[in-house]
Amino acid sequence: MNLAKLIMFFIFFFSSTGAFSYGGGAVSEKACNKPKFTKFTPAHLTVVSAQSEFTFMASALTNPKTIDVNVKKLAVEIEINKISTGYLVTGMLPDSLQNTYARVNITATGTNNCVANDGWLLKIE
Repeated sequence: MNLAKLIMFFIFFFSSTGAFSYGGGAVSEKACNKPKFTKFTPAHLTVVSAQSEFTFMASALTNPKTIDVNVKKLAVEIEINKISTGYLVTGMLPDSLQNTYARVNITATGTNNCVANDGWLLKIE
């Protein structure tokens, strides 16, 4: 009877240790630290005129060469200035947008190649 218990012990021991060898990859993988965008000016849902200036902050994790801004699928030229906490991004709303709501869409890649998307909505008169 003791031999049967010993055999069962080894069967359970070796079958359960195999489970520990799978799925451990998450511990060694690097976390994706996406860029963050803050301080949207003018604020969300503010009423503005066409060609109004807007600004936002991009975190230090952002690769400034990858920052892309569009409004209603219209590309927007931006100016990027390095500051102590990241980047100050400035742009102008397209003059063709009037009497509409439009989202300022931001896309950028971080220094570790993680992509982030954000933005905010403005009412253009």
